[in-house]
Amino acid sequence: MARRASSYLYRMARWTRDLEVLSSGNPKRIARRAKNKLLGRRLSRIFRW
Repeated sequence: MARRASSYLYRMARWTRDLEVLSSGNPKRIARRAKNKLLGRRLSRIFRW
């Protein structure tokens, strides 16, 4: 149960950060956030633990 709760909290933190970056309206921040999210997803597929 604790794992589920912490997973939920981390997910909410990432979602909140996405909203914060989008609401800033700064195109450089938005582009960097999108690039890093895509890069992280690609790397996670390559390096599965």
